[in-house]
Amino acid sequence: MEGVRPRVRVDNASEAGETVEVKTLISHPMESGQRRDGDGNTIPRQIINRFTAEYNGEMVIDVTIEPAVSTNPYFEFDATVPEPGTFTFTWYDDDGDVYTATDDQSF
Repeated sequence: MEGVRPRVRVDNASEAGETVEVKTLISHPMESGQRRDGDGNTIPRQIINRFTAEYNGEMVIDVTIEPAVSTNPYFEFDATVPEPGTFTFTWYDDDGDVYTATDDQSF
C-alpha cells in the first residue's frame, strides 16, 4: 500500500541485561470494512492485523490486531536486551503486504 511507513524508536542499551523502551508506529489508513463509499458500496476491510517484534530471532511480542484499532497503530513496550543484536519489527496487512523495520543494539 502506497504511503505506509513504519517508524521505530528504541532506547539504546548500555549493557547486557538492560531493559529498553520500544516505541513503534506505522502510518496506515486502517479501513474497518464497516463504512460505505459515496455510492453506498462497502469499503473493503484493510487493516494491520498482526504486529511482531523479535530480538536476534527470538519473539519478544506478538499482537493480533482487531478491526477496532485506530488509524496508524502505535505500540509501546519494554524489552530486555540480553546481548548485542537486532530488533526486527513486522506488521502484517490484510492484503498480504508485510512491512518491516529494524533497530540494532550494540554496547
